[in-house]
Parts: sequence; structure tokens; C-alpha cells
Amino acid sequence: MNFLNTQTVLSRSALAFGTSGARGLVEDFNQEVCAAFTLAFISTMKDSFSFKRVAIGIDNRPSSPLIAKYCATALDSLGYQVIFCGVLPTPALANYSMNENIPAIMVTGSHIPFDRNGLKFYRPDGEITKEDEAGILSASEQFKLSPLVSLDETPVATDLYIKRYVSLFKNTVLNGKKIGIYEHSSSGRDCYEKIFRCLGAEVISLGRSDEFVPIDTEAVADEDKEKAKNWSKQFKLDAIFSTDGDGDRPLIADEEGCWLRGDVLGLLTSIALDIDALAVPISCNTAIEKSAQFNSVVRTKIGSPYVIAEFAELEKKYKSVAGFEANGGYLLGTDCKVNGQTLAALPTRDAVLPAIMLFANNNLQVSDLVNNLPSRYTASDRVKDFETATSKKIIEKYKSEPTELLRRLGFVNPEIIDVNTIDGLRLTLKNNEVIHLRPSGNAPEFRCYAESSSEFKAKEIVSKVLSNLELKFK
Repeated sequence: MNFLNTQTVLSRSALAFGTSGARGLVEDFNQEVCAAFTLAFISTMKDSFSFKRVAIGIDNRPSSPLIAKYCATALDSLGYQVIFCGVLPTPALANYSMNENIPAIMVTGSHIPFDRNGLKFYRPDGEITKEDEAGILSASEQFKLSPLVSLDETPVATDLYIKRYVSLFKNTVLNGKKIGIYEHSSSGRDCYEKIFRCLGAEVISLGRSDEFVPIDTEAVADEDKEKAKNWSKQFKLDAIFSTDGDGDRPLIADEEGCWLRGDVLGLLTSIALDIDALAVPISCNTAIEKSAQFNSVVRTKIGSPYVIAEFAELEKKYKSVAGFEANGGYLLGTDCKVNGQTLAALPTRDAVLPAIMLFANNNLQVSDLVNNLPSRYTASDRVKDFETATSKKIIEKYKSEPTELLRRLGFVNPEIIDVNTIDGLRLTLKNNEVIHLRPSGNAPEFRCYAESSSEFKAKEIVSKVLSNLELKFK
């Protein structure tokens, strides 16, 4: 068999980097492409790190075990020891990677449908950067395909992740709390119960599924909204905890079964942690600044690499630094103190930390914490199967004609006072309502974010925008 070249294989592949790794249809994750990505990643890591082991983890998608074997076989061909961590949350794999100072590969498509999948890459010191992405795509390594290796699973990464949070508090901190875990097909569903039970909570298992469920924490399905309200009433829950498919984005409902917005959850977590400075994407709720709880708030493009890129500068000025996204994923940029214990930095999206910081507050219900924040409401949703190229053309065309765009989207005499193009097209109206349009970074979807002083109005804006996008532009 002739040698293959990583750059050649990746350049003709249908897979591409989005904001959270390489994503695409399952059929495009063949052995050749997975090997090319793996070898190009390792080549890029060798420029800055020395290592002999590489960790691999997977989510619960039907296609993930085989993709993991493709990656492991490529690593084995170079003589690296593969630490196969099995099904686990992405932040658990990242935490293990940083603790062991080795690279890691997570096979996951996160929240996108099961006919798609993805690869997330981790440096020994955290998520790969945009520069690393460019290095992977430009790497030129020769390789041949080998017979697939077998994988022996170890729980070391999951055990370390559980210990990370259980060690922060006494095992009675959640005494009296009744927490439902909406398990569906989340890759962390088998460890969340252990964490909350170890901290004293009564745990109710909800909605476990043998079929893959593509939960999107930024666009919660009406069915899941109804489920949460029914579960809360049926079991008299204090809260419901869930995540997306790979466990890096939290989804938390209050005692009434109302799901919290991810940026509201991130804000509450940051206040509870007494964070000095934040880096957050432009799509997050302006209640962050209006809360006046932080010494600095920096706005970035959407995507964890952009949030993480700001940490280095903030760390020069502030003792504790963190970030979060509108999807709820929380990124701890520096070590910080929690209940007198040191919690090590974990600069990648995490779902468990926000839950613990909310649930450990025994004096207030989740809804009380939310009601203490400034009254700014956000809503978001997306049009599915909307070609990314078409989305980008719309954004580019109407950057200079935003008023005309809003007219086409059903708004009468809109008065725009600010146009922000840091990521997509974010328009602030005279009445302080916000309309933000952006192509998804990892799926053919067109997203709309809206902000208003009324929850009903925010949802109404999103509905109006998306229905008109489908009618007039799709």
C-alpha cells in the first residue's frame, strides 16, 4: 500500500474545524481521515510538549467506539501508549489530560444529531488553540493504515473527575436536596449520580435513553420543557440537572422545572465563586455587566478558544479569572478557593461546577438566585438544515444594511443604535432589545439570539426572526 499524507487527506476531506473541534457526517469519519487528524494533531503537539501516552474518550453515539479505534490504531503505529477512558464527560477527559500532562482526543459530536460526530483535541495544558488548528491542517506526515487495535477501558479519568468535586465539600453539603438527573444519552450520566449522592443529595434518575438524544442547551425542545415541569411536580424536586451529549454544557432547571439560560447559570456560578474577571462571548446576557459583580468583563467571539485566549491577559491583572458561554459551559481560567479548598483551573467547558455551586446554597432555591439578578432575558433557537454559506452571505450583505434586514424579518420601523460584527451580526435597538444572527460554527444551522427586559418578548423576537428567515431566505 502506498503512503498517505495527512495534509492531502485532510484537504480533500469533508470534515472541517468548527468552534469545538472537527465535525461532520459519520460516513466521513473513515479510518484514513481519523488517522490523518490524529497524526497531524500529534505532530503539532510534539513541537511544544514531550509525551509517550495519549488519552482517548468517547460519548454514547453509536459511531464513537469505531472512530476511537481508528484514532488509537494511528497512535499505536507511532509507538504511543493509548489510555482509553471509555464513555465519560469531555471535561473529565480534559481534566485527566492536564493532570497527567498528556494530549487527549475526545470522540464526540456534542449536541448535534447522531448521524454526525466529531473530534475534540486537547493539549497537555488544555484546549487546542486556533494556531494549533492551523498547525494540524498544515501538518505533512506520511502514514500507512494498520489493522485496528483493541481497546482496554480504564476508569481513571472518570474517578479523578468525581474526586475533583466531591473533595470540595463535606458529604452533607447537599443534605435535604432532592435532585433529578435527566440522563438521556449524556456521556456523564453514570458519574453525576455518584457526585451528587456523595455530597448528600437524594437523586432521582430521569429519562435515561438507549437511543442517542441530541440535547442542545441553547435551544431546549418543547418536549424537554414539558418533561422538566412534570418531573418537578411529580417528584417534588429542588432542581434538575442535565447536560448535552458529551457533558460539557449544563442544563439546570429550578424547583418549578423551568430550565435556566446558560449565561444566567454562568453568571450565578461566577458570583458564587467570587470571580474577579470574566471573558464571555458577545452573545451572552448583558445582565453580566449590569450586575456590577466583576472588576472586568471582556467580550469575545463565540467559541471556547476565543474565551480561553483572553485568560492570559486577564491573569496578569486579576487573581481569579473565568469564562462561560451562552450554552452554559463554564471555563475556570485560574485556580480558585471553594469552601476553603483549592479548585484547580480547568480551562475548558464544564457542566458540573455550575451545578454544585448552585445546589450547595442551602438557604435559597434556584429561582431565588435567578430573581436576584438584573431583569434581562435572553432567548435563542436555530433554523436547522440552513446552509452555512447562505448564512454567511446574509450576514455579509446586511452588515451595511441592517435596517433593511430587520424590515425583511418582520420589524416595523426598527431604530438601530449599535451594530456589532465581532461574530455574526448583533443589533441593539433604541428600546435596548438585542437581535443577534450567527451561522452555527459546527452544523448547518442559522442561530438567532435575542435579549429583552421581558422573557416573552425575547422569545417572540427569536420566533419572528427564524420564521421569516425560513420563509424569505432559506
